[in-house]
Amino acid sequence: MIHVAILDDYQQVALGLADWRSLDPAAEIKVFPDHLADLDALAKRLHVFECVVLMRERTPFPRTLFEKLPNLRLLITSGMRNAAIDTDAATACGVQVCGTNLKGLATAELTWGLILALLRHIVTEDRALQRGQWQTTLGVEVAGKTLGLLGLGRLGSEVARIGVAFRMNVIAWSPNLTTERAAAAGATLVAKDELFSQADILSIHLVLSERTAGLVGGADLARMKPTAFLVNSSRGPIVDETALLAALKARTIAGAGLDVFSVEPLPLSDTFRQLDNVVLTPHLGYVTQENYGHHFPQVVEIIRAYIDGRVLKPINELPGKPL
Repeated sequence: MIHVAILDDYQQVALGLADWRSLDPAAEIKVFPDHLADLDALAKRLHVFECVVLMRERTPFPRTLFEKLPNLRLLITSGMRNAAIDTDAATACGVQVCGTNLKGLATAELTWGLILALLRHIVTEDRALQRGQWQTTLGVEVAGKTLGLLGLGRLGSEVARIGVAFRMNVIAWSPNLTTERAAAAGATLVAKDELFSQADILSIHLVLSERTAGLVGGADLARMKPTAFLVNSSRGPIVDETALLAALKARTIAGAGLDVFSVEPLPLSDTFRQLDNVVLTPHLGYVTQENYGHHFPQVVEIIRAYIDGRVLKPINELPGKPL
């Protein structure tokens, strides 16, 4: 029998979104809804498991963790790319890493939720109304404003299209973006400095990598208008969070909408929780019924293939393993 651990199932929905019984009696499934950050505690928890199922970067898998799990043979992640997994270490330790295909544009939708919540003070007004107050703030319209997109891939392009529908001026920059690709999404290519200085709303849509980590620094934030907002639904480490906190506290920018953070779950003592000019969500970008309902059935298929001696949707390649 293969022992399978599902990690970080915060909403405790995994078992209801796929036909796990189809794996009986060959697999025993254990769900963990809580998050463990300590590697030693995590290794102790996972020591008996042959298969571990991850949801993107919620639980990192560095080399030191692989080396503490001699029974681990199969690691499954949502998405075909997970920057928190040391795939070289996985290969060296004989662990097959597989991924699932995500679909939809849920993160683009959430991005617009953050933008509208910021500009129309939706969270503030909701809380005020619950306290018995009526109309306490003055909102700002998006029409006619400049939307700056740091990154114009699949999700960034969708955010751009919605910006055009809102009659916004859309500008964009990324290291490899061309004029033609920007125009295809309804955006104008500008220099990075211009992106930050011209944008009324600066939204980040880049993949986290060694090149993009810390890409948004204090100098970039200093170029932003005092009336501008920063939105990050990509990955926390792309932004220098110390510099962002300083800008928000000093109100050199108007506010920020953040779905992602360098440390997740966000600690209770984190300063972001104490600010009144932010809208915070707990990494909800891809957390939808549709995405989960697409992901977990693929996990079952991958486990079934593994039991049958096959490798389905591999991310790494183990010597002598049939693909």
